[in-house]
Amino acid sequence: MKPDWDKLMEKFADSPTQLVADVDCTADGKPLCDANGVRGYPTIKWGDPAALEDYQGGRDYDALEKFAEENLKPVCSPANIDLCDDEKKAEIEKFQAMSDADLDAAIKEKEEESEKAEEEFKEFVQGLQKQYQDAMAKKDEAQAAVKASGLGLMKAVKATKAAAAKEEL
Repeated sequence: MKPDWDKLMEKFADSPTQLVADVDCTADGKPLCDANGVRGYPTIKWGDPAALEDYQGGRDYDALEKFAEENLKPVCSPANIDLCDDEKKAEIEKFQAMSDADLDAAIKEKEEESEKAEEEFKEFVQGLQKQYQDAMAKKDEAQAAVKASGLGLMKAVKATKAAAAKEEL
């Protein structure tokens, strides 16, 4: 992927509105990566620098270029309010009218909602994992019981009978 990414960075190097860059999250870029939720490498983020989103598309040059051409452009934001529809403008204006303390509280509330959703998802996955492990243990016990009940001897007797029948012919 690195050669394709380097090629994409080169293509957009002179763009006044589109930035394609890379950050070394293991060195000087670690604080930036931590602040943006980068947990694995390579991770591709895109969008408003104040609210980056995870890229979910293909990792080859053609897919990356197509996505960049279609999506990396100025978007509705407080810095580009002229690009917003009336609903988004009203939402931005509502947030701008809030005091810093109220805005901080609202941000904290939404972040807590997001964290709660993540925690509930993790608990759900842990429950599924436990169900899987329990079912696997039950299956293993049942198969061991079947084998202990004489399955192997039955198969050996059948094979011996079949071999004896062939010898009689």
